[in-house]
Amino acid sequence: MANTIENILAEKGQKFKSIEVEKDLELEIDEGNLLAVDTNPIDIKIFRTNKEKFLSELARDNTQLLLNRIWELPTHRKEDVILAKLPEPKTIIPREKPVPKEKAATKWEKYAALKGIQKSKKSRMVWDETHQEYRPRWGYKRANDDTKDWLIEVPGNADPYEDQFEKRLKAKKERTAKNELQRLCNIARNSKGKVPGVGLTPTEAPSKDHVSKALALAKSSDASLGKFTDKLPKEKAPKNMGKKRKFEPNTGQTKIEIGRQLDILGSIHKKRPAIDVTKATNKMIDAKQRGKNQKTKLPRQNKGRKSEKKTAKSTKKRGGGGMGGSGGKPAGRKPMGKRK
Repeated sequence: MANTIENILAEKGQKFKSIEVEKDLELEIDEGNLLAVDTNPIDIKIFRTNKEKFLSELARDNTQLLLNRIWELPTHRKEDVILAKLPEPKTIIPREKPVPKEKAATKWEKYAALKGIQKSKKSRMVWDETHQEYRPRWGYKRANDDTKDWLIEVPGNADPYEDQFEKRLKAKKERTAKNELQRLCNIARNSKGKVPGVGLTPTEAPSKDHVSKALALAKSSDASLGKFTDKLPKEKAPKNMGKKRKFEPNTGQTKIEIGRQLDILGSIHKKRPAIDVTKATNKMIDAKQRGKNQKTKLPRQNKGRKSEKKTAKSTKKRGGGGMGGSGGKPAGRKPMGKRK
């Protein structure tokens, strides 16, 4: 019986190695960076016989020494998890980007920290009274989804002619706008700067046009849109402030309206379509210009090379030969063509 127990313990001991590791030289351990540097020399013979086994055993031993050092640090428990408090790092490791700054607390977070209000985690599933089942709080097929209601009961103290669907939609838009305003206020408060208002943003050296536009916007920002704003003496009217669109009168001037309608009717009943002389002239000029451009285009590079070869052949001197000719061919004979 004792032998079997010893055998079982020996088999388990082979599977799980001891946490004690012996090294000739102690490792340089940086707990803050979870870094261990092994300065012990490597046995080349063992390394060459089996590289994978040697490296795995070396990594296991060094990791065990690093974990032994971590368990010596002060620990604390948080939500059924034991955490070790790491010290400041000793080794300075370069990084690509700067360390991110801590996110500034919002107005509600500051108030909650001051009053000791703790955030409670909401459950994902809630009870739906309409369908009598548990449904997700948000997303698809969420519980108590008021957007699927086809009928809304009018409260007793409400206006019977008021659209309850429109009222609900308006309230939702107001909540969304309020959340967005609070988010922008938090950003402005954390950045410690003023958010520019509607209109022109301030500049260091405003130009004359910029000042005139700012003045026109300021004058038209009252309740009467600048209609009853007092003007300074010798003040000029603002430029490029937009022109009011003019419409034809609905009553009166019947002759002008009859003439306009007759012109439209005459253009419809014409046998031949009306020719736009300006458009036709422009098209003709454009076609002529294209023809001239095609004629004056330079020849291609390939054709230029071929023409150079032909001229070089024609100007090449022929060597003196017999048969009374200046070239190698006999004079008076014509070159024979290819047989068809």
